[in-house]
Amino acid sequence: MNSIVLRWLFNTLALTVAAWIIPGIQVVGLAEALIAAFLLGVVNAFIRPMILLLTLPITLLSLGLFALVINGLMLWMVAAIVPGLDIAGFWSAFFGAILLSLISTFMSWFVKD
Repeated sequence: MNSIVLRWLFNTLALTVAAWIIPGIQVVGLAEALIAAFLLGVVNAFIRPMILLLTLPITLLSLGLFALVINGLMLWMVAAIVPGLDIAGFWSAFFGAILLSLISTFMSWFVKD
């Protein structure tokens, strides 16, 4: 259970860093970042696998690069739901999702399961 909470906090930190670095992403406060990170985890656990399965031919043709587009769309979808998370457009969501996954992957190396 502790590793789940740590990953949630790592994703929250990654989201705030992405908002600090990428101009088109804004997070109003810590509570909104926590809610957005939680909701992004839920979306990535349940909705993203179905979308990846439906778009498998495009993903295979693009050698997996279309998965980056899907990650950006998932972040953009979460921003549409969470009131305190604002993303200006698709490219901000795309680069934000890349940065978010890099930071959270790097930080999750330190979590023992």
